[in-house]
Parts: sequence; structure tokens; C-alpha cells
Amino acid sequence: MVVALAVGDTVQMRKKHPCGSEMLTVLRVGSDVRIRWLGCHRDLTLERVKLETTTRKVITGGQSDV
Repeated sequence: MVVALAVGDTVQMRKKHPCGSEMLTVLRVGSDVRIRWLGCHRDLTLERVKLETTTRKVITGGQSDV
């Protein structure tokens, strides 16, 4: 499943983070994606493939790369 991501998008994950939030925002896009949890504001970098497999839904609101 290919997920189109842009900076500023909100993503809903399949599982909840220990802070209780399942929503995060995209900070940087590339082969690795930097994300920040909306509950605890912790940020981390994941491989794009790993993020795409654990994503339930993408709520667009970011900048397009056009």
C-alpha cells in the first residue's frame, strides 16, 4: 500500500502510542519520515515502509510537492 505523505499531514496509526494517542503529524518526508505524536509531542524518525504498514488513515493538510 503506497501512502502519499506531505509535511503537515495528520496520520492515524493502527495501534496507540503509550501516551494514549494514535494520531501524529508528519514533520519531514523522504526515504525516512520524521513524525511527532500529538499526545506527548515526542518525535522520531521511521522508515517510510514501516510507517506505511502501520498507518490506518492519512488526513491531508500538509504542503503538496507540486
